[in-house]
Amino acid sequence: MLSLLADGLRELGLEAGRQQLERFETYYNILTDWSERVNLTAIRDEEGVQRRHFLESAALIPLLEQHGRPLRDGSLIDVGSGAGVPGVPLKILEPRLRLTLVESKQRKAEFLRALLSALGLRDVAVVPRRAEEAAHDPDHREQYDFAVAKALAPLRTLVELTLPFVRVGGLVLAPKGSEAKREATEAKVALETLMGSVRAIEPLPLSEPPQTVILVDKNLPTPERFPRRPGMPAKRPL
Repeated sequence: MLSLLADGLRELGLEAGRQQLERFETYYNILTDWSERVNLTAIRDEEGVQRRHFLESAALIPLLEQHGRPLRDGSLIDVGSGAGVPGVPLKILEPRLRLTLVESKQRKAEFLRALLSALGLRDVAVVPRRAEEAAHDPDHREQYDFAVAKALAPLRTLVELTLPFVRVGGLVLAPKGSEAKREATEAKVALETLMGSVRAIEPLPLSEPPQTVILVDKNLPTPERFPRRPGMPAKRPL
């Protein structure tokens, strides 16, 4: 059993039942198995997966509650989901969360489908498309309460790939390291253009090394021309 995870969840004030902890163990086993064939994550050891993938994901829950924005019963899109982090850990802990995982790389999308099948999670969809394309689809554009993207891009690029998915009044969650304040400053023009604004830059509880999360509010509808065509947000950030 993943004792580090169980202890950390209690420290975060989160209750996890036996089935949830068993799902995390299944998740760990599938992740390490697939990582031998697919480049899902550089973090594969048991302690690292518990800390960096599972607990850092879980820590978003109390952080959002502090801002009066609980995940429970909401909808979240995880952009560039890769190994399923942080979307799948959040879904395990908040079963009523409606989750969409966007992952354009075919093998990683196959992993996500296999993972979700093994975990038996409902109300989860895998979208095997580029974010720049999926964000123009009416089924996804401005349909979500929350968008999250971990280790995807600097904030000025990340907001172009995430804000179009979020409804007005929703939030983008951008887990970051020590450069969060600098990235927020550099993203000023992008945020103004895309109709978002930084709500807060918060330390992430229990993270080691220390991590931060940038919370971005969606204030008005994102102009229709964004995101630009695939590759442009990264090549020519706003």
